Amino acid sequence: MTEPLGRRERKKAATRQKIADTALRLFLEQGYDAVGIREIAAAADVAVTTLFSHFAAKEALIFEQDEDFEHRLAQAVADRAPHEPLIPALRREIHAMVRHCASDGGAPIWRMIDESPDLRAYEESMRLRHAESLAAAIIADPELPQSETACRTIARFVVDAHSLAREAADPDAAVDEIFQMIEAAWEVADRAVASR
Repeated sequence: MTEPLGRRERKKAATRQKIADTALRLFLEQGYDAVGIREIAAAADVAVTTLFSHFAAKEALIFEQDEDFEHRLAQAVADRAPHEPLIPALRREIHAMVRHCASDGGAPIWRMIDESPDLRAYEESMRLRHAESLAAAIIADPELPQSETACRTIARFVVDAHSLAREAADPDAAVDEIFQMIEAAWEVADRAVASR
């Protein structure tokens, strides 16, 4: 059970959300490259130092849910029911994330990301970090005795499934198709463990 946030934490979270919402509005209105950090800080009515205390870089303003995404993947591993297979738990989580990103409100944001080399590079580094975090969660699970290489490989496949599916004409069908391949790869890793 999570502890309720105190007043200070609620205020920090509200400031962070205000900055992110302001930045996104400005980016969508004017274009990502046309908006500077000072302009965002002024529009959000915060100091530039306050903005940087919440977001390490301009690119991070677009991916303000980054930590939540990373946490949700690790939690999908840790919070699954006892003896529940790994891959269906990850499939459910990726389905939910892709539906969120593929919603009508998400399309302009992803279009902006796709058009910006800086944002694409940031997204790529973020995906690698998410894959390493997910791999660590899989490796740490005593019910999953696969090799580190197998765990890291599956983690990369899962994180990439999100990107591939959100770009597909039918994101839900794409998640299912991709996860059929991930399931097959995981079964190969299981057989390798069983034959040792």
